Order: sequence, then structure tokens, then C-alpha cells
Amino acid sequence: MALESGRDGFGKALLELGETNSKVVALSADLTESIRAHWFAEKYPHRFFQMGVAEQDMIGTSAGLALSGFIPFATTFAVFAAQRAQEQIRMAVCYNRSNVKIAVSHGGLTVGEDGATHQGLEDIAVMRVLPEMTVLVPADSEEARLATLAAAEWDGPVYLRLGRTPTPVVTENADPFQIGKARILAEGNDVTIVACGIMVNAALQAREMLEKEGVAARVLDMHTIKPLDQEALLKAAVETKCMVTAEEHSVIGGLGGAVTEFLSAEQPIPILRVGTQDTFGESGTPDELLEKYHLTPDAIKKACQKVVQSK
Repeated sequence: MALESGRDGFGKALLELGETNSKVVALSADLTESIRAHWFAEKYPHRFFQMGVAEQDMIGTSAGLALSGFIPFATTFAVFAAQRAQEQIRMAVCYNRSNVKIAVSHGGLTVGEDGATHQGLEDIAVMRVLPEMTVLVPADSEEARLATLAAAEWDGPVYLRLGRTPTPVVTENADPFQIGKARILAEGNDVTIVACGIMVNAALQAREMLEKEGVAARVLDMHTIKPLDQEALLKAAVETKCMVTAEEHSVIGGLGGAVTEFLSAEQPIPILRVGTQDTFGESGTPDELLEKYHLTPDAIKKACQKVVQSK
């Protein structure tokens, strides 16, 4: 299975958009190569803006470009967008419903050795609560490419969360991608695993482990955190009667929060959330961190076993 990072898929898609849509422009806050915007910058220098270490200025400039008819992709790290530039995103982008696409790398623990200061574990929650914001968390590089192309066509603010570390590619080039529509990667009626980002591959591995024990797990790739695919969730809740969510993010306010908020009102069922537990990360290799913070296929399997027993 090929290994590639989500940011690589984004960089490829941005280059594609440069060729097909003259309204697409890109901005960087001194992290051009880190989010793979340098390919676009090299080919379309007149449509690329290097803003320096000034994330707030970048967001304000992006909003102005959007209100002038362009489709700006503002690029930085997840922690810098969600924390440092949050006020500008709230007011200049969301309040004005500016057609700005905020594409961030370094989401989650797999930032690795850069440690807690650069590991975005709260950004999905921060962005999900903003009115008008659409939140996308693709599973791999190919889905990141498809999500980027879809974001360019979407009317309104988009937050696109990407990973730094190369991970297995589980998405095919011909797979459909529709904002707000989950992908059903595997069928099963004993339990549903709802995952996003790199945890989609972990969910598929957990499903294989459960299958050997006679448990059939349905796997949903919930690449869109907002708007949620409520239809797919409701169907899964009715048919499997229990659920596990998995995300490379805090269990507070992210995918797990979104799913439990919806189902608690519409179809209450036992749900367990796999993610970081109200904590910062630390320095280490991606594999070491995923193991320490229990973001592994085995952790998902154990959560599924527990929730099946409680339904």
C-alpha cells in the first residue's frame, strides 16, 4: 500500500486548480514547502502571496481577495490557524461568509518530534463551532486531493485539515467525494466505526481484527465533520445499535463530539470515542505517540468490543 501525506495530496490538487481555475490564488505564512504550496508558487508566482510570519494578516488578506472574486487558499499549520488567527477567521471570513479556503498541515499527534506546541489537537472543535464554516478531514493523500478540488467549488468558508506524516492510501482515484456525504468503506451490522483522517485506515485494520472474532463492523469515512452526514449516521445507529468514533484529535468537540451531539437527540445508542483525552501531546515519533495516546487499531477494536457488550 502506497504511503503519502495528506499535504502532498493538497499540493497536487492546488497545482491542478492553478491550471483549470484562474481565480484560485494561494497564500502562505512562511510555511510554503511545509504545506506543499511551493509547487503552485513556482508555477504561478503572480498568483501566490508570501505573507511572512503573519497568520492574522494572511487571513484578512484572504478575505479581501475572496470578496474581490478570487478563491484564496490560505495555508499554515493547524495550531496557527485555529489559535493565532481565530479572531480573523471568525470575523473576516465566517461573519462575512468570505469564500476563503483555509488549508492546514500538521493536524494531530503525528506531527511527531515537533511536540505539543505544533500538534493541533483542538482545531476541529474550534473550527466546527464557527457559523458558516465547513470542516473537512480527509483520510489520506488521494482523498485530500479530492477534498481540495471539492473545496474550490464549494461556496463559502472551508477548513481543510491535512497531515504531515506519510500514511497508507486507502482512497482510489475514482472514488466519489462529496462534501457532507460519508463514504461507507465496509458493511457490518454489529457495530459502526466512524473515523476521519488517518484513523480511517486504523478503523479498517480494527475491522479486520474484529472480523476474526466474529464481529462485523461497518466503517464510515466521515471526511466532512461539518456538515455531518446525518442520514448515514442515523441509518448506522438504527442498524448496528452501537458506535465507536476515532479521530486524531481531542475527544472533546471534534468528530466524537459532533456524532454524540447529533445521535443523543435523534437516536441514542451506546457510543465510545477514541481520541486524545483532554491532554496536550509531546515529542516522539508518530508511531510512539499513537501508541502512547491509544490511537491505534487495537484501541479501536477494544472500544468496539466494549460497546457491543453494552448495547
